[in-house]
Amino acid sequence: MTAPGMTATEVPAIAGAYLFEPTPHTDERGFFCRTFDADVVRSVGLDPNAFVQDSLSRSARGVLRGLHLRSGAGEAKLVRCSYGRVFDVVVDLRTDSPTYRGTAFFELSDATQATLYVPAGCAHGFQALTDTADVSYRIDRPHDPAEDVTIAFDDPELAIPWPLPVTSTSRRDREAPPLAQVLRLQGS
Repeated sequence: MTAPGMTATEVPAIAGAYLFEPTPHTDERGFFCRTFDADVVRSVGLDPNAFVQDSLSRSARGVLRGLHLRSGAGEAKLVRCSYGRVFDVVVDLRTDSPTYRGTAFFELSDATQATLYVPAGCAHGFQALTDTADVSYRIDRPHDPAEDVTIAFDDPELAIPWPLPVTSTSRRDREAPPLAQVLRLQGS
């Protein structure tokens, strides 16, 4: 769908994922752009009122966060790099999806302000490519740490081409099991 100020494009490698790209209005002061448009979100079959929580992370160059997903009903999210640049990754782990185990890679940046819709049941992660990278998340249900699932970002089965050496990651991410073990634990 295209609307004044924003377009929505399907992500072929991940069924149900969308990239929302604003049209920045630039002048000598900088730019202004729409980062969320309920009508555009609704036009691709998503409920814009379903998102209940916003969060922000700040990372330094080389920091890697992920691969994360939620058990149970999962968690759909809108992800945008509001400052800097990140290499963003989505892995489809929905067994009933036509793109099951598909991966998609994006560069999200403050230059484009594009927002990625990650469907529930997909793992997500990113690596900061700039000295500072701020990533905004809008999720569709309150966070419950008991449902957190993490997959090893360096799992050879996934072979994600992280563009930089990893300078830092959380203990949880460093100790995460490979995909095959996570799938066994979830009965997939």
